[in-house]
Amino acid sequence: MVSLTTPVCDFDAPAIDFELPYVYGEYWTLEKAKGQNGTLIAFICNHCPYIKAILPRFVEDTRKLKDEYGINTVAIMSNDQSLYAEDSTENMIRISEEMDFSFPYLIDETQEVAKAYGAVCTPDFFGLSKDMTLQYRGRFDESRKETAPEGTRRDLFEAMKQVAQTGKGPLEQIPSMGCSIKWKE
Repeated sequence: MVSLTTPVCDFDAPAIDFELPYVYGEYWTLEKAKGQNGTLIAFICNHCPYIKAILPRFVEDTRKLKDEYGINTVAIMSNDQSLYAEDSTENMIRISEEMDFSFPYLIDETQEVAKAYGAVCTPDFFGLSKDMTLQYRGRFDESRKETAPEGTRRDLFEAMKQVAQTGKGPLEQIPSMGCSIKWKE
């Protein structure tokens, strides 16, 4: 398991469209995922300890971003599912139900969407303005493989709140860190 950090935010880069299957079979596009005041694209998976450390708070924060700030979220799993049983479609469904995801959990089986975005790890966050330009590419908070203490600054939440209110992300962003995406050979 290789730990990587994400590149710096390429401010104002246009969002890249996609059409991916939801774990329940229906297809989602970027347009369908778009929020009134912005969109968060999160590359996640089930097996990664970095995701496990933040998942309950991620689910809570994405719900608040949607309800209070008009930011929609879409989660994309791009790992080679043959490498980790935890990342199977069945387990994606189980996790999304257990955690009560308020966002679609999509499968990037060809890994083309992850490559198009330049995603490198889980988690890798792409925060888009309502104009669908990149404004945030940073960490969730200071959690690593362990959950950060209560009261820790919620970098992703605060950044996306700012994007919703101003259309611009913070100039200072700390890269996300996580497990490398498991690429197909």
